[in-house]
Amino acid sequence: MLKGSIVALITPMNEKGRICKFSLKKLVNYHVKNGTSAIVSVGTTGESATLNQSEHIHVVMLTLEFSDGKIPIIAGTGANATKESISLTKKFENSGIAACLNVTPYYNKPTQEGLYQHFKSISENTELPQILYNVPSRTGCDLIPNTVIKLSKLKNIIGIKEATGDLSRVNKIKQKVKKDFILISGDDCTFLDFIQLGGNGVISVTANIAAKKMQKICQLANEGNFKKARLINQELEILHQSLFIESNPIPIKWAAKKINLILSDKIRLPLTKISDNTKITLIHALKNAKIYKKEEKNDFL
Repeated sequence: MLKGSIVALITPMNEKGRICKFSLKKLVNYHVKNGTSAIVSVGTTGESATLNQSEHIHVVMLTLEFSDGKIPIIAGTGANATKESISLTKKFENSGIAACLNVTPYYNKPTQEGLYQHFKSISENTELPQILYNVPSRTGCDLIPNTVIKLSKLKNIIGIKEATGDLSRVNKIKQKVKKDFILISGDDCTFLDFIQLGGNGVISVTANIAAKKMQKICQLANEGNFKKARLINQELEILHQSLFIESNPIPIKWAAKKINLILSDKIRLPLTKISDNTKITLIHALKNAKIYKKEEKNDFL
């Protein structure tokens, strides 16, 4: 179930910075229609850092409601305090979510033993499936393969989102974990190579606006048809790169508004609205990906 193209969903807001239920429902419907495998609600791309806990829970539960059982929902539940992550995780028990995505603690830079004890404590305090999330460029700490292998032996740690872009890690982890341990790329630029090396899919930013193409690429890759998968992915390569010119999710929110998937690209401080130069680059990338044409109002629903 949790493989293929999984979207790291943006959290749409209105111009006052409040959650936009209309746009969120539209996004969920878009992913159901276009075959996205699952939705990550309130991860990094969903602005988890600037939502308070009440808002965080509200967005996840709205996403669950709007999905109506048609697509699995993964809740972002990471924090840099173990007790906080446990508390947030427990809020979703018996809610219907498929799993939790738990990022490595950020800022306080724990040792590998600290990381092991952190995830072990969460695992011991919930029955919900846990997906580890390693993104050292954001968090300042790296969950190395040996620690991942050790954690994979715990009862409900079912996989990892590996967002270093280091493709050598796929084999290092895959060789020493159970066959059903899920390996998911967290890097759109290298995800296809990741799958070819033995990964199961991607948690994607690009999928927010190119859901059908990302789903098709993953489907072809999982069928072993990498030649055709690469031809489709070539159309998205400039977009993959352009969506990270400024801090995620600044560009993806603007792009989603540009193609009429959300009403506003409002983002919360300390992130700011997109620069004019990045808009120009993104327009080129959207056209190259055949997602946007000048003066065309796109509504994919």
